[in-house]
Amino acid sequence: MFRDIRYAFRVLAKNPAFSLIAILTLALGIGANAAIFSVVYGVLLRPLPYKDGDRLVILHQKSSRGPANVPFSVHEITDYREMSHTLESVVEHHSMNFLLLANDSAERVNTAVVSANFFDVLGIKPILGRTFVASDEDHGADAVLVLSYEYWRSRHGSDPNIVGKIFQMNNRPHTVIGVLPPIPQYPVENDVYMPTSQCPTRSSPQFIANRKARLMTAFARVRPGVSMEQVQADLSTVAGQMVKANPDAYPASYGYAMNIAALREDLAKRGRTTFLVLLGAAGLVLLIACANVANLLLARFLKLGRELAVRAALGAGKGRLVRQVLAESMLLAISGAGVGLLIAPSALSLLSKFAQKFTTRAGEIRMDTPVLLFTLGIALLTGLLFGLAPAFSITKNAGEALKHSGSRSMTSLGGNRLRGALVVAQVAVSFMLLIGAGLMIRSFERLMQVNPGFAADHLLTMRLSPNFTKITQASQLTTLAKSVLQRVGSMGGVQSAALASNFPFSPTGIVSGPGSVNFVIEGRPLSAGELAPLVDTTVVSSDYFQTVRQPIVAGRSFTDHDDTSAPPVVVINQTMKNHRWPTEDPVGRRISFDQGQHWARIVGIAADVREYGLEHAVKDEVYIPLFQNGFAAQMVIRTQVDPESMGTAVRALLHDIDSQLAVDRIKSIEHWEREAVASPRVTTMLLGLFAGLALLISAAGIAAVIALTVAQRTNELGIRLALGASRESIVAMVLRQGLVMVAVGIVVGIAGAIGLTRLLQSLLFETSPTDPFT
Repeated sequence: MFRDIRYAFRVLAKNPAFSLIAILTLALGIGANAAIFSVVYGVLLRPLPYKDGDRLVILHQKSSRGPANVPFSVHEITDYREMSHTLESVVEHHSMNFLLLANDSAERVNTAVVSANFFDVLGIKPILGRTFVASDEDHGADAVLVLSYEYWRSRHGSDPNIVGKIFQMNNRPHTVIGVLPPIPQYPVENDVYMPTSQCPTRSSPQFIANRKARLMTAFARVRPGVSMEQVQADLSTVAGQMVKANPDAYPASYGYAMNIAALREDLAKRGRTTFLVLLGAAGLVLLIACANVANLLLARFLKLGRELAVRAALGAGKGRLVRQVLAESMLLAISGAGVGLLIAPSALSLLSKFAQKFTTRAGEIRMDTPVLLFTLGIALLTGLLFGLAPAFSITKNAGEALKHSGSRSMTSLGGNRLRGALVVAQVAVSFMLLIGAGLMIRSFERLMQVNPGFAADHLLTMRLSPNFTKITQASQLTTLAKSVLQRVGSMGGVQSAALASNFPFSPTGIVSGPGSVNFVIEGRPLSAGELAPLVDTTVVSSDYFQTVRQPIVAGRSFTDHDDTSAPPVVVINQTMKNHRWPTEDPVGRRISFDQGQHWARIVGIAADVREYGLEHAVKDEVYIPLFQNGFAAQMVIRTQVDPESMGTAVRALLHDIDSQLAVDRIKSIEHWEREAVASPRVTTMLLGLFAGLALLISAAGIAAVIALTVAQRTNELGIRLALGASRESIVAMVLRQGLVMVAVGIVVGIAGAIGLTRLLQSLLFETSPTDPFT
């Protein structure tokens, strides 16, 4: 075998052009697969970096009429913790934004509020200090914080003396007790962690006592030896007992249920289909590369047909001839894998950023041992794939070649048919990829044609966080809001400014989606057992609609007089009007958010806006005036110049108004819109890239086959010319041969695409997998 490898190396070295083309072709296919597999392994397959990660499950409360994942109340978490027989530990957590104060500066930090067993259940050991213990949750315990690794590194310069430092939060001193290692955070990326006893909302007696006060999510560690089916049955039993014991909290119409999922599956669920589709596309590109190199190998060996025949006549068995072909194919495959591994890392930064849209495990994407082993495996498989077919074709009738005229005899013994089949396969797979890319392009085109319902140009956004421990009265918040709006609105280069609880394409809204608030309509009492309908709400200042240029299609907008001294008013969107008052004018009608204790009059109807992404249908929306509600944390500014060029000046002005007013996320709405469509854009780009590579490789393969055919039929074509055939007819005959292969490949590709494109259905926007235009 080593002799065959040495001989193959010498042969390939004597044919540098052939070797270079084959290696580069394989490098593109193998490199693409290595890069995509790095993502698939890092996100979908790599074991969780937590203790006994395969025993961790996420708990999902469900309602037949509400959101898919209903948050937990303190009572519900306690019930599952105490009544379950299959769970070893139950952990609660939720994320909030708090103001962190130090040296008269304010910073808004994403804060995870967790039970004391959070880090122990995950098996996370700090790199500095300690994590929480049970006593940290005691009432009156000292307030403590644990910092995430990224926050410690980026905001505190990896300060080795950070443990023991004190920051002000929620009007209390908080001491840093530890720093986490650089591992994926669950369920979202947070800056700091605090125990439940330190969160003002979570620790309030009223919140704790209310079974319907739902805020938290929960995960658990399963007892050893217990199956997922047993856990599901156990928790369903607990859910049934909760419903029976608390009928007011879980009426029959609520449809309460409990589901579980493996934590690893839950972390990857948003990106699973996308990543697997991309891996499949990369695999198809590799198949095309294999077919192309197989054709190149076959062509080269057919030229050596008489030499191989002589070797066979001198006693070289078929096995020896097959080993020679396989030795060359393996050398080419391993060389291609080596070059592919040099190419793949250049794509990892893009792919990691892409994966961040779907999961917190993006940091685990890297070229490590499993990826290298996968690459070696596909290299060996690739070598077999493109080596075996030429090997057996060439050796099948090598002895017969001596009776004829060299390489042309080898062609007559099936080489042409095999080369044609390989070309057909390349065209078919290329066409399947092309159709898939075409569907994604058409889907993305339709997505970008969606009217968002407002004018996104020249809009600057930012998030404001007042120090609520200093500003405790509603009147103080109103004064701050009026000052901010007046001073920012009068800046040079500013057309108008507004405050809102949310704005279109905001990162928080894109991730969390619309909120759900119960309401009732005056004059439409609910029947017995009927639950109040749900609506999304947005608090806005009076200039909001003008600032974002969202038309008021009926009635009026808000004014500065719509404050606490005036009767409550609201504006609804067009979708809510069509849904709740399809044949009536709702202006002047009243709705209530507290079962009729207080009523708000509808004074206007606003045009629909795609608040939560272009791909999401507009839901019922109610707009509430800012000065009847307190404060809204998002600022939207319409500028006369490039919006992001004003960010520094606006931040400085806001700091001048209140030095403890934290300002972050200073970006244009156009930036957030680009971020909102980044996932379908990158998916479309990658599929288009794979389809382009496939077409390029296939076109090269077809050209090579036609060129070889012409070379082998030189004598025949010369005779045809001598007998009076025109040059045009000769060219047409040769092209016809190529077009027949292409036509057959297209037919096969269409048939294959009908099945495969259905895998794309969940990724398409208003586009059928069998879209006739595509």
